[in-house]
Amino acid sequence: MTQYREILRLHNQGISQRSIAISLGCSRNTVANTIKYAGEQNLIWPLPAEITDVKLQKLLFAKQITGIHKKPDYEYIHREMAKSGVTLSLLWHEYCQNCRQNAETAFMYTQFCKYYREFVSVNKATLHIEHKPGEQMEVDWAGQTAQIIDNTTGEVILAYMFIAVLSCSGYAYVEAFLSQDQESWITAHVNAYRFFGGVTRILVPDNLKTGVARIDWYTPVINKTYHEMSEHYGTAVLPARVRRPKDKPRVENTVGIITTWIIAALRHERFFSLHELNEAISGKLEEFNHKPFQKKPGSRLGVFLEEEKPLLLPLPSKSFELAFWKIAMVAFNYHISVDKMQYSVPYEYIKHRVDVRITKSVVEVFYNGNRIASHMRLSGRSGQYSTVPEHMPEDHRRYIQWNAERFLSWAGGIGENAVAVVKAILASRQVEQQSYKGCMALLKLADKYSVTRLEAACKRALGYTLSPGFKSIQSILATGQDKLTDEVSVAKSSCEFSFTRGADYYGGRRK
Repeated sequence: MTQYREILRLHNQGISQRSIAISLGCSRNTVANTIKYAGEQNLIWPLPAEITDVKLQKLLFAKQITGIHKKPDYEYIHREMAKSGVTLSLLWHEYCQNCRQNAETAFMYTQFCKYYREFVSVNKATLHIEHKPGEQMEVDWAGQTAQIIDNTTGEVILAYMFIAVLSCSGYAYVEAFLSQDQESWITAHVNAYRFFGGVTRILVPDNLKTGVARIDWYTPVINKTYHEMSEHYGTAVLPARVRRPKDKPRVENTVGIITTWIIAALRHERFFSLHELNEAISGKLEEFNHKPFQKKPGSRLGVFLEEEKPLLLPLPSKSFELAFWKIAMVAFNYHISVDKMQYSVPYEYIKHRVDVRITKSVVEVFYNGNRIASHMRLSGRSGQYSTVPEHMPEDHRRYIQWNAERFLSWAGGIGENAVAVVKAILASRQVEQQSYKGCMALLKLADKYSVTRLEAACKRALGYTLSPGFKSIQSILATGQDKLTDEVSVAKSSCEFSFTRGADYYGGRRK
């Protein structure tokens, strides 16, 4: 560091600037600037005792230091260095260009690199965290894949490796799947909990879409199905930060070991089904968990049985049933579409967006967190409807209640003749639904004329024809013919009351 205090002392003694520069081994410009800036700051020798060399430098060069060098954003530089093809030289050129645009002075490349190395050395410091037994499980997909051969076509099918590790003991579970979709992800967790025989209090996944819907270090949004699974098992999901493998070091380390211990070890074997592959993985996994530690006594299995397993949360009585969620719009026919099947909701929710929970057997509909409908899941041909009558408007509900069985049941409460007339009306039209209004009008006559009279009118009409209609029954009731007894009817039709004249009256031929 330049001896600014000594420059001022020698200058106060009347020594020339050239001699001061030679004596202190600095440039004449440094000596001249120091004396100049001291005069501007009214600094007179002897200096006060509280002014140290560092304070003196800041006082002398306060105007020059402030704003000369723009400090680089080393956090941004460190993030950019993680990207492929990015070098410090490139970032320094970008930094210099930015400084020129803002009329600022940039650090030289050597200083730029020096300060970056200091930043990295501080921020790369790591802390060893002791995990409590039964506290945390870390999960991830392995980067390497296994292979299955289709025994029909000979095609090679990739199998993806799911790995779950208990953070305390390092006890691991591995299973192969043909996909990394939501169903495989949830099934893998369910099988892992069954394998461990209990549940940890914390679950640490990666930031994949099947686990985390929106990535945020402070308030991440967990996938709805994944959140539902965590609630079922009573665990809390705490996703690792993006590009922060040290947030789940156990599983990251185990992924590398599993790649060698299982995937590489099975590279010469051929598997023709996922079941065969998982059986081979199970054998290798058992060897891996029994393998002694290199730097401490015991094995993963030993630590798990002694320390971790007794502290795991108990498994629920039933395994989690996988459910998928989707958002649907209620159509004008108060139904939503799920896998080309139609399910009803209360008609008040027409044109509203609802959340739909789908399992293998049930379809549930929610609005603002409240369940508004539930149906057994339909299967078979597409386009089927599951409609609850209570979900329909009142006029629609009355309409669907019109059917042949209902009209016949209604007529059965009146009498057997009414049943016969309803059957005749139903059979009178080529399309059954066309006769519903006639049946409805017929049965409504009971409200006007009474059930007894309607039954009598039906009996009277059946005496005239085998297929009476509504009009004939209505005419009989209007004229009161249903009130006539059979004896009176027969008497009126006999010859005693006949007005027929004989041949004599009309002047027939005489003999």
